[in-house]
Amino acid sequence: MSFYEHVLIARPDISPAQVETLMEELSEFLKKQKCTLGKTEYWGLRNLAYPINKQRKGHYALFNIDGPAEAVHELERAHRISDDIMRYMTIRVDELDETPSPVMSRKDRGDRPDRAPRRDRD
Repeated sequence: MSFYEHVLIARPDISPAQVETLMEELSEFLKKQKCTLGKTEYWGLRNLAYPINKQRKGHYALFNIDGPAEAVHELERAHRISDDIMRYMTIRVDELDETPSPVMSRKDRGDRPDRAPRRDRD
């Protein structure tokens, strides 16, 4: 079997709870396709690099998949049919990384120094 990293962007007008439900449905779908899921991460509502269908934000999610290529093709076919998913990308990798992704580790950092106050301009 092969290893894949799969990222999807869902529409911004659905709630985070609906995105979590969508992720659970996709997880069940992959398990029925005899895939093993590594980590699944919900990255939250984030700004897009460019507008997609007049939308400037989207809900991002990551899946680490260990499974056959046919299952990934079927997952992508389901994404093309779904109205809730705006974009997706699947990349084949040599090994799955179980550490938190850079997006999640950036969210968890609370050690960001406070900004210096602005000086009033005369």
